[in-house]
Amino acid sequence: MRHRAAAAAFLLALPLAAGAQEVPKDATQVAPKETPAEAPKDAAQPEPNRQQANAAKLAGLIRFVGESCQDVRPDYERFKSVVAAMGVDLDAISKGELLMRSMSYTEAYRKNVEESCRKAAELFGEKGTSIPGLVLRKAS
Repeated sequence: MRHRAAAAAFLLALPLAAGAQEVPKDATQVAPKETPAEAPKDAAQPEPNRQQANAAKLAGLIRFVGESCQDVRPDYERFKSVVAAMGVDLDAISKGELLMRSMSYTEAYRKNVEESCRKAAELFGEKGTSIPGLVLRKAS
């Protein structure tokens, strides 16, 4: 339950990160619910649920931190446990639409690397305000 509350806090904080000011259009819009009678017969894949979308955002952040930040690094084990606590299978965010969604967040963070790394450490560092311990200081 604690991780779900942290994930909710993460959602509120994520758009505040400097690089995330231009969040992909489809990542913030919620499609209207279709009743089963209105659902297309040949729908290939359903719209990801909220927890899957949140996990994709975290995956984008983790990828960005691992590739771009000089002073911090992701804690991959912590990331896996947070995603599991959200009720999302890690494999689900490693392919298809959710992978593309997470990659779009990674790209958004790259627009201002310094500020995005600072915000990631502030929100997800050892004493982070969203999900503490997701991002760790690199050993010097």
